[in-house]
Amino acid sequence: MNIVIAPDSYKGSLSAKEVGLTIQEAFQMEAPEAKVWVVPMADGGEGTLETLLYSTNGTKVETTASGPLGNTVTTGYGILGDGRTAVIEIAQIAGLTMVPDAERNPMQTTSYGVGELIKEALGKGIRNFIIGLGGSATNDGGLGMLQALGVVFQDEEGKPVQPIGASLSKIVSVDFAPLLPQMQECQFKIASDVKNPLCGSNGASFTYGSQKGASQEQVVLLDKGMRNFADLIEQALQQKLQQMPGAGAAGGLGFAFLALGATLEPGARLIANAAGLDRYVQQADWVITGEGQSDYQTLYGKLPLHIAQVARSYGKPTILISGALGRGHEQLLPHFFSCHAITHAPVTLQEAMASSKENLYFCARNIARLISKKNH
Repeated sequence: MNIVIAPDSYKGSLSAKEVGLTIQEAFQMEAPEAKVWVVPMADGGEGTLETLLYSTNGTKVETTASGPLGNTVTTGYGILGDGRTAVIEIAQIAGLTMVPDAERNPMQTTSYGVGELIKEALGKGIRNFIIGLGGSATNDGGLGMLQALGVVFQDEEGKPVQPIGASLSKIVSVDFAPLLPQMQECQFKIASDVKNPLCGSNGASFTYGSQKGASQEQVVLLDKGMRNFADLIEQALQQKLQQMPGAGAAGGLGFAFLALGATLEPGARLIANAAGLDRYVQQADWVITGEGQSDYQTLYGKLPLHIAQVARSYGKPTILISGALGRGHEQLLPHFFSCHAITHAPVTLQEAMASSKENLYFCARNIARLISKKNH
């Protein structure tokens, strides 16, 4: 019996890798003859780096760069097992969790460190990049990142602007000529499920600015500045990019990557392809996936649905094991062989999260007993 375990994280309690290894342990207990592959998954947000390094036997590069507040922070990026692809998780270099609540203000945050990590990877000969866009603290349109990579943005006095959100409205000229020449050889794949354009009522500033600490007044200023910034870049490149779906992702970093020739892909699909999921599923008798809570929203392209679709394309059944099953979970049954919540008694959310590992282990043992008997 061959089992592929490809879960998302149980946010706030277990990483995707921990979920996968816990289910594997349960199967080793109940079906020791089974061959079990753990292929942790992510959707481009938190956990993308750990997931891809584990799945491809890659290595993490520890380094320092500018954090979202412009101060030097300890961070890192990954190099996949192929030795040719770098993975950068925006949450780990320009992440919202890196900014104390009292200091959250996207007028003052920067994506400069993202460019510094790309530049460091270029120095190691890397030319292929996977970028996970989730969880950013920034709303600078990628201004900081582009500056770190050599693009020059000047104000009306001919001085370079500061790499922060407040500078977007001050830019009067853009010069892409000094962009690092190695960038011409690069391929960027961006994992993002955000479809927002860059500007306007559905754009980066209006949709996500307040979550990052912007007042309503600042949201209006940021959106106006973003349009100025984007118009100048479009003129410089002779391209129309700001209305493209995903341009508004990560405070406009999606737009900046599009300006560098990147392709934006649904996170689950990109991560699954990079981890080589199809190769494992082809050999599987059963596929197991899961997430913190599964409900009707899982059908809107969330990771477990993507796993089930990949499995179905090879005629393999998928079992869903999630922390909880929420509203509309019965709509998931046509897509999964069976759906399970790991909690087995009434508890508070805190208690459920604290005991998620042991509950998951017990639930997975039960499922292992069932399907190993079914296979015999």
